[in-house]
Order: sequence, then C-alpha cells, then structure tokens
Amino acid sequence: MFDIEASLDARLLAGPRNRPTVVFPEALDPRTLEAVCYLGRFIRPVFLAPEADVRDMAEREADRLGRDRVEYTLSESAFVDPASRPDLLEEFAQACLAFARERGRTMDLDEARRLVLEPGRFGIWAVKQGHADTVVGGATHEPRTFFRPMVELLTQRTVACEAGVFVLPDSHPADVYPHNIVVFGDVGVNASMTPRTLAEVAVGTCAVARDLIPEEVLPEIRCAMVSYSNRGSDEGPSPELVRQAAELVPEILARRVAMGERYRSIHIRGEVKVSVALSQRSADLYHTDGMPWEGAPNVIVCPNLDMGNLLYHLYATRFPEARKFPVMFGLLFQGVDLAMDCTPEDIRLAVKASVMRLHAYGVWKRTPKDTFFRRHRVLVLNPGSTSTKTSLFEGDEERFTEELQHSAEELRPFEGQPIASQFAFRKDAVLRFLASKGLSMDEVDAVSGRGGLLRPIPHGTWRVGPAMVADLKAGVSGEHASNLGGLIAAELVAGTDKPAFIVDPVVVDEADPKVRVSGLKELPRRVISHALNQIATARRYAEERETFYERVNVIVAHMGGGITVGAHHKGRYIDVNNGLDGEGPFSPQRTGTLPAGQLIELCFSGKYTKAELKTLNKGRGGLINLLGTADLREVERRVEAGDAEARLVYDAMAYQIAKAITALVPAFGGEPVDAVLLTGGMARSRKLVAELCSLTSALGCPVKVYPGENEMGALAKGALRVLSGREVAKDYPPEG
Repeated sequence: MFDIEASLDARLLAGPRNRPTVVFPEALDPRTLEAVCYLGRFIRPVFLAPEADVRDMAEREADRLGRDRVEYTLSESAFVDPASRPDLLEEFAQACLAFARERGRTMDLDEARRLVLEPGRFGIWAVKQGHADTVVGGATHEPRTFFRPMVELLTQRTVACEAGVFVLPDSHPADVYPHNIVVFGDVGVNASMTPRTLAEVAVGTCAVARDLIPEEVLPEIRCAMVSYSNRGSDEGPSPELVRQAAELVPEILARRVAMGERYRSIHIRGEVKVSVALSQRSADLYHTDGMPWEGAPNVIVCPNLDMGNLLYHLYATRFPEARKFPVMFGLLFQGVDLAMDCTPEDIRLAVKASVMRLHAYGVWKRTPKDTFFRRHRVLVLNPGSTSTKTSLFEGDEERFTEELQHSAEELRPFEGQPIASQFAFRKDAVLRFLASKGLSMDEVDAVSGRGGLLRPIPHGTWRVGPAMVADLKAGVSGEHASNLGGLIAAELVAGTDKPAFIVDPVVVDEADPKVRVSGLKELPRRVISHALNQIATARRYAEERETFYERVNVIVAHMGGGITVGAHHKGRYIDVNNGLDGEGPFSPQRTGTLPAGQLIELCFSGKYTKAELKTLNKGRGGLINLLGTADLREVERRVEAGDAEARLVYDAMAYQIAKAITALVPAFGGEPVDAVLLTGGMARSRKLVAELCSLTSALGCPVKVYPGENEMGALAKGALRVLSGREVAKDYPPEG
C-alpha cells in the first residue's frame, strides 16, 4: 500500500518553511483538533471558537492524543471567536453585501452581518479578504452553509471540481487500479454540464493526481471519462457530450503541459462505461491516439454528483483502512471540503495535499495580511571579525540577508583597541545598508544580535540592558567579534521603546557543578560552545515532533571548524565540551583534547612559543595539522583515492566524534535519549553521517541531520518567541 502521507510529508519538508494560515470553522469537533495536532509543521492553525472552549475540549482529548502534542498545537494556534471581532465582521459584511449586489441579489447589511457571523462563512470570508490562505470545513456544516458558498466565493477559474483520492489497501484486487491508487473527479460541482466543462474537469482531476502521486509510483496518469446516459446532460454526460469533451482535451491539456512538463504523462480517454472503468476490463482500453493503455486507468471522471458520492462512500465503506481525502480544483488551494463522516486522518491528508500543491505551484509566498499571526519585523545581526551578517525577518520569513564586508583599510583605525571600539562604525554600516533597502529603524520591531563572551548564563532570549552593555564593552570573559552583536543592537534602538536582544550566546552554561570539576583545582572546566546552533537544532527537532524543547532528551553534535557535542535534557543544556579552547574531538582547525603529560612536555620543550602553541591548538590544529587542509571534502576525496593516511585521520575523527556523543549518556541520569542530532557544515557529508550512524547505533535512538549553522534564523526566532508572548525575555545578569 503506497504511503501517501509519508510522500506528502517528504515533499512538504523539502519545500519552503513558511507556513500558510489555515482556518478551521469546525473548531470544537474533536476530529479537527486531532488532525491539527499533526499539522503544526506545515500550517498556522486558526480555530474559530473561543480559546477557553477549545482548551476545554483539548483537556478532554489530551490523554488520548498526548498532552505534549496538544499543548504544543495550542501554543502554535490562534483562536478567534467571530462574535468578538466586530472589525472583521463589519469588513466581511460589507464585502458580502457588495458581492451580492454584483450578482443582482437582494440583501441588506443586517442580513450580511448575520451570514458572516456563522463560522463557516466567517472562515470563507477570512480567506477571500486575505486574512488567511485556506479554509477547511464540511465535517459538520451542511453543503449550503459551507461547500456551496466556498465554491461560489473562492473559485478562481471558470470551472471547479472536487477530486476524491483513494489509496486502497492490499486487500483490494491489485489488477484493477495500478498500485491500488484511484482518483475520482466529480463534475457535479458545476451548475451546468457542457463539453468544455467536462474537458476542464477531466484535465483538472488528472492534474491533481499528477501533483499528488510521484511519477516513480505512477509513471502515467490515465483518465477514463465515463458516459452515463443517452438522454441528455440532465441525467449525466451522454456519449455524444463525452465525445465532444474528448475533442477539447488536447487543447486544454496543452495549456497544462505548458505549466509543467510533469503533465505530459497525462492521457485521457473519453466515452467509457462505468462498468468498464471500475473493472479489470479497463486494461483493454485504448488511448484516443490508438495506442494501448498498457494497464488500467487511475483517474475516473464521474458522470454526476450522485455517482461521485456513491463511488466515494462505496470505497470508503468497503475499505475502511484506505487512505482517502478530497482535493478541490479551481479554488487555488483556498478551500478544503470534508465529508461529514470523515476521520481525523482524512482531514490531515486533505490539508497536507492542499498545502503541498499550494507550495508546488509557486502562487503563494505568504499570507496577504497578518491579522491572526502578526509578522513582527526583526533585524538580525551576526558580527564576524571582518564582516557583519545582516538579515531582516518578517515572522519566520527571511526577507533578505547580506554579509556586510569591512575592508582592512576600514578596520585599521581599530587595530590594537578592544573589539567594542568598532560598534559605532558597524552600526553606521548597518544603517546605510538598511537605507539601501528602503528601510529605517522605524519599520523594525526589534533587533536581535549574536551574543558574546558574557558571564555564564542560562539559555534563552536576553534583553540588552546597561549591565550587559558594560560587560560586553569590558570584555569581561574575553574579546570576540560576537561581543559586538549586543552592542550594535543596543545602539540601533537607543532612544526608542524597541527592544534589543541577544539569544543563546556561547557562554550558555546550565551544567551541574560536577561537570566543571577536573582533576586539578586550578583548572575547572569552562562551558563555552556553539550554544546558539546547539539549542536551535534541539528546538527544531522538538518542533518537528509537535512538542517542546523542554520535553525532549537529545545529544547534539555541532561539527564545523570547531566541534562541540552537547547534552540537552528536557530544556536544559547540561553538558558540552569547551569548543572555544579546543576541548573534545579534533576538528578541521582544532587539536581537540590532547594527552596531558605529553602536552606538558611539549610546552617546555622550547620547540614552540606560547603564541605558537595557542595557534596550533585553535586555528592550525586538527585536519590542518594532520593533513594540511581544513576542507573535509578534500579529505574525503583523498580517502576515495586510496590515501591510507587520510583514511586513518578520517576514521579517527569520526571515532572521536562518536565517542564524545556516546560519552554523554550518563548526563541524562538513566533516561533514554530521544535522538542524536548532527548539525554544522560537516553534517552535509553523507559519508561522515553514515559513519556516525553506524558508530552510535548502540544508543538505540535515531540520528537526525540538520546541516549548516542556521544562526540568523535562530537569532530571529528567539526574538519572535518574546514578541509573540511565547517566551519571557531574561534580564542580565541573572539573579543569583
């Protein structure tokens, strides 16, 4: 049985991360809640009901669905009681009145207000007016209160149709439909039947099938347009009407092929009897060009609404374990119509299919208006030694990003001075860049800067206040370009009521005191790491499972120029090697933990100065020292070419990373580890990932890969969590 949900998930996760706003008028139906609990990665849900009522229902369902999952879903949702939004009701009523007048219907404003107060119509008008992207209903609404107004208001083409997608179980005879997949197209959505309407429905239904079913599963989409009656179109398409429609198909299909080469695999046959289309005899059908089908049709365009409903419910009843869901064509993915006897799985699949097609067509970039989920504008700053990476986020969407380069000549006046002396210069560079984009600080809601070397603090989003500015200027824990992040942020918002934040700086330390104890009093372990990407990666893993960082146990290996391996125990970053000083596995540029006795001998051998040893430890150690390159790809090329030395070093590095991962098991106090997460630039190496999966398999948990550092997004999300009220910003220094 083809796993269509896994296929949809894979394509959705590979596409844009921006999520459309989806409205659920049937908010107090438990089926809706259950479906939405598995959609958080793909949509922004809006429940059209008072929040207290939804939460009461959720409390009753929480044990069955999983409390973590339910809590996470509600934290990501908006709740709108239509009666509590007179502003939207008035907007929708005026639009409803204008719509009726355009069509010559008699309606007064009071009637329009009564209509749009009903949740089904409120949701439809929310989409029509650009406050949301898709409305999902029909599970409890009668067709006249949801389906019909949805089609009338949201149809973007001259013809709309509804397709019923079925993936039948293996118990269904395998030689009727290829892979037991069949799509029914319902022409009954349209008020009148003409040859062109029927041809448009046939092509549209086939396009739905092609969009949803990968070509490696169904190389061809084969459609049978069934004829039903010889007495005219009142009772269904006659053979003559179907023949006329078939003549129009090539023209309509050619337009579809122009939209995408994948549609070239569509073949449509007209004037097929229902009894043939639904049986093994369909394998004997021929294309209109005389070529054999070489198999049965997988798309059947039904003769009328009654026949479409009959087939849908017949298969649903006969095969309750089938995967089934409806898909609308002609509404530009703005509406999903559910059957009244739908299951939560049906709802889930229907929404995923609609969202996947919305992304695939490229017609949607973001919700036109941010009524239900405000898109806060966050300016993100990530200073490096010779550049300042700058991004603007509107909500989760990165609007633009650029790395502002600072030449040696520009930086020369600051040579020999503390890094803090550069913040005014860099602030001006950022302001000039914003001006070049036509933006000013008046249009920004907050600034989020890369955190620097402060005193040890817990994870989270921190306000940049006077105490933090003083410590960053003083370099209280050391000099580093990241110290500029908070300083520039503070300067940019000076004199305004806008906040400046830093997020999860390198000094995040939530380790138990025993973690810091070494065998020498003078040398307690320090906790300095890639905290921003470590925690962001752990959060991303939790979000993908519709839960919270505070509910997962994960080991994160950040593998870049330096390598840090951290333990994250239910929302606390409890142990990690000191990546700044080179502790842990050796990396492309760092030596990693060295044999202490031999290191002492080397230090006093006279072979190196102190400065040279520091450079070897961090900058010229690791792969550079052992193989003369910091490029893992080059090392892998040497390994593939049979270089024995490269193979030894490569294996040693993988072994040390795996050893660091497995060494963190005691940090969880006997609790199971949910996953190992690999991130950083080296996580792009399939070879290294495969090695680490093998070496850590004894842990008995999955290994998930999140390549790259994703620092700008992590800085933006930290600020957004505060601006949206999901997290409270912390004040520095922390109490105690």
